Amino acid sequence: MTHTFVVGEYDAQPLIAGQAGERVTVLAASAIRAVALGIVLTALLQSILGGIGLLIAGVPYALLLTSVMFLLGIAQIGALPVLLGAVIWTYWSSGTFWGTLLLLWSIGAGSIDNILRPILIKRGANLPFLLIFAGVLGGLLAFGLVGLFVGPVVLAVTYTLLEAWVIGPGAPPSSAAREL
Repeated sequence: MTHTFVVGEYDAQPLIAGQAGERVTVLAASAIRAVALGIVLTALLQSILGGIGLLIAGVPYALLLTSVMFLLGIAQIGALPVLLGAVIWTYWSSGTFWGTLLLLWSIGAGSIDNILRPILIKRGANLPFLLIFAGVLGGLLAFGLVGLFVGPVVLAVTYTLLEAWVIGPGAPPSSAAREL
């Protein structure tokens, strides 16, 4: 399947780098899509799990707190600040059994993003896991929230161009580029 990217009246893909330019453009788009999907789905699952824990423990305003957890998940802060506050409140108001139960639930719900997000991003972009992980962390450290999207894209484009340069123009593409 070929994609044509038109800028004005000109087809930009042959002007940039021929067939390799098209491949890099599609890979960049798939990297952006995969990172966005990984972040949103992880935040959604983490906030749903956290909300279930809040409901079971009897924390008031569980729906509002679940919404706050979702927004914090999108912002890459995560649900743990809300959950830890709820754990402290539960220990204080409901006792040690419910507090400990919510604490254990919060640890599980809060740490799921460390596993799920990189898996979702790798599935969508079909790039090496370490490359995606380094792109997400490096982009976040270097550019903040925007870097979550910029980091993996820059590394994906660099990886594809280096791979095309090392392999050469006549060689078959690797697994990362075969899907495109």
